[in-house]
Amino acid sequence: MKATSEFKAYRVFRYLVPGILDLMVISVIMAYGQIDTTDRQTDGQEQTRRYLSLFEDDDILEVSLSMDMSRFLKKADNNQALDAIMTMHFSPADSMERKVVVRYRGQSRYERCRFPPAQITFKKPVYEVSDSGRIKKMKLVNQCQAGGNYESFVIKEYLVYKLYGVLTDTCFRARLVRLNLIDSENKRKPITQYGILIEPKGLLESRLNITEVKSKAVSQRHMYPKMNDRIAIFNYMVSNWDWSVPGQHNISVFTSTRPEESGMGIPVPFDFDLTGVVNAEYAIPPPGIGIETNRDRLFLGICRNREVYYEELMEFLEKKEEFYSVVNNMPYLSNLAKKDIIAFLDQFFSQLEKPRSLERLIDNLIATCKDYN
Repeated sequence: MKATSEFKAYRVFRYLVPGILDLMVISVIMAYGQIDTTDRQTDGQEQTRRYLSLFEDDDILEVSLSMDMSRFLKKADNNQALDAIMTMHFSPADSMERKVVVRYRGQSRYERCRFPPAQITFKKPVYEVSDSGRIKKMKLVNQCQAGGNYESFVIKEYLVYKLYGVLTDTCFRARLVRLNLIDSENKRKPITQYGILIEPKGLLESRLNITEVKSKAVSQRHMYPKMNDRIAIFNYMVSNWDWSVPGQHNISVFTSTRPEESGMGIPVPFDFDLTGVVNAEYAIPPPGIGIETNRDRLFLGICRNREVYYEELMEFLEKKEEFYSVVNNMPYLSNLAKKDIIAFLDQFFSQLEKPRSLERLIDNLIATCKDYN
């Protein structure tokens, strides 16, 4: 996938690998995207270090998480930390086991989900592709509840990450997993469900040559305009009302590591479970925001002139077939689900394909856009 034009300069060194030899070795093992290598410690001892490819591969990954499931499901304290064993099964004969700490994350899904999303902290880091890809923490999106509908919701949320990746490489990559929840106390039967691993911020930073902005005192006026507008129109397309740059709600903000280019923020969205594409039964918009259902589109972008909106919308129209290809080629969704999503996206793209409807859409964006805040 090509990077967007305004960010090409930041990504000259994307996917650095220590040397040509590493590239040759990695190419031999592309079936699993990983390699065992050895780093010599200063004390002369050898430590086996394995390089993974968690976010380069689209195949579903089998993951097992063994912990005290009664404590996890009880949710007695949203700050509790649970010791666990995480095993990534790359093939029937190849796996990696790590000691981890599991914590809850997110507020709304913590409150309404039997299986809330989690933050996985590795006691011994794992490594993505090269030494620059050290993974200490990683977000895990669990299936909210048991049942086929909730399986579908997770797969559709994964799909939204892939849809945003059509527009730009300035995005969090995601990996769909088949998650086995195992009770370390042997009091509960294992639970198997879908989940999503989200690319850690550290990997995103090294991949794109950027660094996270720690301050929460940012507004949309501090963002690169084109990137900000892209997110606003994308969220309108997928019908996502659950985001905000001020306060960084479901938005992480980064900036370039180059001093001469570090003045503006680079917003990157995440958490798409409340979008109309996912269409989760629990995704009920709060009163007073101007929509009644999660499939009513709401524009939350900054006010621009007609020419800017027109240019941005035309870029989306140019990507229409790529968007549809992502949906139609998703192997884990039923044909019925794919047709539903395509029909929903058609409601957006049909407005871009006719001059009159396009003008009405731009009128609507101008009428509902936000001033800088």
